[in-house]
Amino acid sequence: MCSSLEAVADPAAEANIRALEDAAAQVSTLTTGLWSNRDRLTLIRRVEAVVRMLPAASLEWTAQMREQWSNAEFPANNLVDTLADTLRITPAEARARWRAAEDLAPRIGMTGESLQPLLPETATAYREGALAPAHVTIIRDAMRRLPAVVDATERAEAEAMLAGLAREMRPDYLRKVTDQLDTIVNPDGTFTDSDRARRRTFTMGRQGPDLMTKCTMVVDPETRALLEAIFAKWAKPGVLNPDDATPVANDEPDEAAVQRDSRSAGQRQHDAVKAALRNCVASGELGQHRGLPTTVIVSMSLQELEDAVAQVAPGARIDTGRGTGTVSGPPVITGGGALISIGDALRLASHAHHYLALFDHHDGRPLYLGRSKRIATADQRIVLHARDIGCTFPGCTKPGFLCQVHHRTEWAAGGTTDADQLTFVCEPHHQQAGTDSTTWQADPVAPGQPNAGRTQWIPPVHIDPARRPRVNRYHHPGEYFAPTSEPASRKHV
Repeated sequence: MCSSLEAVADPAAEANIRALEDAAAQVSTLTTGLWSNRDRLTLIRRVEAVVRMLPAASLEWTAQMREQWSNAEFPANNLVDTLADTLRITPAEARARWRAAEDLAPRIGMTGESLQPLLPETATAYREGALAPAHVTIIRDAMRRLPAVVDATERAEAEAMLAGLAREMRPDYLRKVTDQLDTIVNPDGTFTDSDRARRRTFTMGRQGPDLMTKCTMVVDPETRALLEAIFAKWAKPGVLNPDDATPVANDEPDEAAVQRDSRSAGQRQHDAVKAALRNCVASGELGQHRGLPTTVIVSMSLQELEDAVAQVAPGARIDTGRGTGTVSGPPVITGGGALISIGDALRLASHAHHYLALFDHHDGRPLYLGRSKRIATADQRIVLHARDIGCTFPGCTKPGFLCQVHHRTEWAAGGTTDADQLTFVCEPHHQQAGTDSTTWQADPVAPGQPNAGRTQWIPPVHIDPARRPRVNRYHHPGEYFAPTSEPASRKHV
């Protein structure tokens, strides 16, 4: 097998890597049609052991990169993005490898001495090919859950026990053992505030095709107490019922309202949390975020707005989607990158202070928010939420809430802080922007061209010697299939 990847500088190591590649190619093309199932199972087992060894070794190499990291060596300026871009994996997976290296790779002490991994027995078994990644994840999670009352000796004994069992057990059996680990090493059930604080978490999953999102939480006692208070007030039957013409909020519901309420307890609690969050955002006490009031920002085209409003009779209430007054239309995008139904957007708008951002029909220029200052104003950020929606760097998915404002023509080179000379870019990609052929350069798409007024990025020569401009279409998914030369005017609420 002739590798198309870059060679390493060490000739002996390069020879070993090529031998590994060649051996893998030969084994993967073995003719096993006449083998017995026993021989096939032996082959699968031995190959599995070899395959397991390599990720374990890779963790040590990752740890060495972290120890010797220099921001000047790679364009991405950080190890996580460098791994993600090079291996074509998600940043989440790259970050998971970084964290696994902290537990399973040899370490360097403050004075330069070599230290064993934090989980030495697990690391040894993993590197020998005796453990699957699932075994390692279960052991790491179990050790992380141990309370502070468990001393170092007991921790080491617990880790050695789990690593030994993992050599013999399937991951599903091992997990059942770890479920009992707390009662084995902490029979009195002693947990401190720091133990509880370490476990607190909130995870918001991806939106599904129905625009719904699954969230998981592990809350501390204080947060639970706050939720209980909210549920006691707003999660009672008959309160905040979206099917009522005028939902009861602060008064006691009458018996008729209670009987009309067909929601489950979980649905009532969801609606109570939503009401609490809405009140929090509307209170103004959250201050500003990147120069704008902390609020929900929704982008939609002028045509989308007109079509949606035409479906609602003057003075009528916008329905939740279950009744006859449902507002239909394609979903629109928020400043945080979420998709929201057009009906929900109009309901949010009915309680909001509105901003209108209009763009020239032919060249996509904002009409018109110009400034002589270096720092973009709040109004200009509204324009960028309308036009860019999120980071304009090719392939980036970060929403506008997580973006900085970049001058398409560098301020130091005479660029102006006018709305049509600004663009959204997230902080990691902002660090890669520059003015020469070794950096990424941002320019507006010329009038009359597809995507006029949008931002195109010219890659550095080591990425593309021809330096062909690239446009990020992630935040405008319709352009993947039907690119247009006429940028839409956009409305913000």
